[in-house]
Amino acid sequence: MPVNGGIRIEQVREDAAGEWDAFVESTSAASLYHRYGWRHVIEQVFDRDTFYLAARQAGRICGVLPMVRLKSRLFGHFLVSMPYFNYGGVVGESPEIERELLTAGCALARDLGASHLELRHRAPSFDTLPVRTDKVTMLLDLPSSAEALWQAQGSKIRAQIKRPQKEGAVTVSGGPELLNEFYAVFAENMRDLGTPVYPRGFFGAILEAFPQAARIFVVRLAGRPVAAGFVIGHARVLEIPWASSLRRANAVGVNMLLYWSILEFACQQGYATFDFGRCTVDAGTYRFKKQWGAKPHQLYWHYWMRDGGEPPRLNHSNPKYEAAIAAWRRLPLAVANRLGPLLIRNLP
Repeated sequence: MPVNGGIRIEQVREDAAGEWDAFVESTSAASLYHRYGWRHVIEQVFDRDTFYLAARQAGRICGVLPMVRLKSRLFGHFLVSMPYFNYGGVVGESPEIERELLTAGCALARDLGASHLELRHRAPSFDTLPVRTDKVTMLLDLPSSAEALWQAQGSKIRAQIKRPQKEGAVTVSGGPELLNEFYAVFAENMRDLGTPVYPRGFFGAILEAFPQAARIFVVRLAGRPVAAGFVIGHARVLEIPWASSLRRANAVGVNMLLYWSILEFACQQGYATFDFGRCTVDAGTYRFKKQWGAKPHQLYWHYWMRDGGEPPRLNHSNPKYEAAIAAWRRLPLAVANRLGPLLIRNLP
């Protein structure tokens, strides 16, 4: 691609993976999902085209932009950085480098015939692009010990954590050996929410790609899994992208025990921040995360629109999908688990 001001933009492949990750690890602006290993996960599980653009200056990588192409008759043709995850977008050592990456990404989207390019940023990077700001991420600064975090929660939260323990609930954590239990809880909860579920192989691929960073937590009641979470660590931040509990066990408060167990682990492992994930301000999930002491941080999803217009809303908060969500909730679980992975691969 063209060279401007000594900056060269190129599409990288496997031979540059180590150099790519070295840059990602060196900059705090990069997220977990900028790591090169996600390319393998997405290509393997979802069979999607990926385009990994790197900026080079004086021969070294100084900026990155990972993109995934989604194309279907039902939802259209577009690129996202990064779909399926909370974060992505352009990361560079300077605004000039980021502008060059953006220009190259938009040009590629145009050449491919995509309707738009979606960039999931944590900062208002590009004021010339349309932007959605309807989501925040909830972050909790962690103390140096789990005991300090326990005392900071207050008596009401502590009582809610103790209740499922009094009922006999226990938490276990580990890796692939807990995948079946995690997925059983996750799939049923997604069906109840009216949301297509990711394939089981998606989580297996993540555990394989990031064995040191990814971990599963399961809460069992009477020997059965009733709540589960999938966490990933990166740069002293532990994030929980996926968590679920079964509705029939929620009265016992198993979700509170799940989150406390994960927060306790985060403190013990020396993480500085816990990322509860994105949500809408004042929604139920927002209030749940806020009660732990988490603070909202604005997210900025920027868009290049080929034909102009408003940014799309391909998510369950769009009123046009209300009927489909209601119908999905009534599906038998086996049917939802079979159809869900076929649909979700097309949704960002």
